[in-house]
Amino acid sequence: MISLSVNVNKVATLRNSRGGNEPSVLEAVRVCVRAGAPGITVHPRADQRHVTPTDVRQIKELLNEFPEVEYNIEGDPRPELIDMVQRFQPTQCTLVPVLPGEITSQGGWPGNTPGNELRAAIDSMKALGVRVSLFVDATPDAVQWAAGMGGDRVELYTEPFARAFEAGRGAESFRKYAAAAESAHALGLGVNAGHDLNLSNLPLFRGLPHLAEVSIGHALVSHALHVGLEQSVRDYLDALR
Repeated sequence: MISLSVNVNKVATLRNSRGGNEPSVLEAVRVCVRAGAPGITVHPRADQRHVTPTDVRQIKELLNEFPEVEYNIEGDPRPELIDMVQRFQPTQCTLVPVLPGEITSQGGWPGNTPGNELRAAIDSMKALGVRVSLFVDATPDAVQWAAGMGGDRVELYTEPFARAFEAGRGAESFRKYAAAAESAHALGLGVNAGHDLNLSNLPLFRGLPHLAEVSIGHALVSHALHVGLEQSVRDYLDALR
């Protein structure tokens, strides 16, 4: 079965909009785990507008009670993030490019990204036993680049698929993603995916060849406003079956 990693950033965003501790990010993680989520994702941005380094530490401590649940820390390879990965040793680190002022991720690593510093960060994480995934567009050069960086997996950036699906061109876009997934698999990379996947487009996307994991936050938490967080996680697990 495809693994679901629930991104809890949006819970932290709601908390931070008011200050204090409500809603509790830790309680949200507990609910997700209770509902059967096999993974939890956090993206601690430098401006701390979502989860904070304290959240990252507290979630790690909580998940120590649930060794079957994978912990995925994602973000740009700045020194602070690399330090968090080294300190908390999550199951997986997903490295993503971050543009100044962006509201959310705008794309994956381009295939011409210089690699020396990034490769050094990847090697240091892998030496700790942390699986490394690289967030890339579904293009042959980006997948080839990720393989050359020494990553374990790629996470395919799926917003273009989501927009195509809304426009009635989902099947056409899916074929492009399937080709990228086949290429990644042939190069020895595992395949993850994320960004704007939801209950409407997952029934098509879950058929992606070799798909191991999807990371979903915004749509899942938005759905939870209507049905509750526990039920929302279960609905997304059902959509992946």
